[in-house]
Amino acid sequence: MHLRIYTDGGSRGNPGPAASAAVLKEIIAGKEGKTIATASKSLGKTTNNQAEYMAIIIGLEKAKKLGATNLEFYIDSELAYRQLKGEYKVKDPEIAKRFLEVKNLLHSFRQVTFTHIRREKNKEADELVNKVLDSMTP
Repeated sequence: MHLRIYTDGGSRGNPGPAASAAVLKEIIAGKEGKTIATASKSLGKTTNNQAEYMAIIIGLEKAKKLGATNLEFYIDSELAYRQLKGEYKVKDPEIAKRFLEVKNLLHSFRQVTFTHIRREKNKEADELVNKVLDSMTP
């Protein structure tokens, strides 16, 4: 199974209340199809970068449960994208933990690619993050 995964993480305040989300879409004959699953998670108080990495992690975990073999990630975090591509070093110890989680999960798949996209192209994952954040606010 081939999936395209849009991820987003957000923090209201940095650090502040945070959430992560992933939208998983099937790829059939090279074309993006319907959404087959979503995943979202409230993270409590953390940073935006932590939330971005957690979004990738929950996307990987959901894809693994679905039995996917090939993944195309579309993420709007330039930092996470460049770190995962090896262009930037991971210096923050907490981000390093998430980075290793991602790298370990990648071994479960035949092929995984990461593409950086503009925020405007990531509306579904962004809306899901905001929905979780709104539910956290009393």
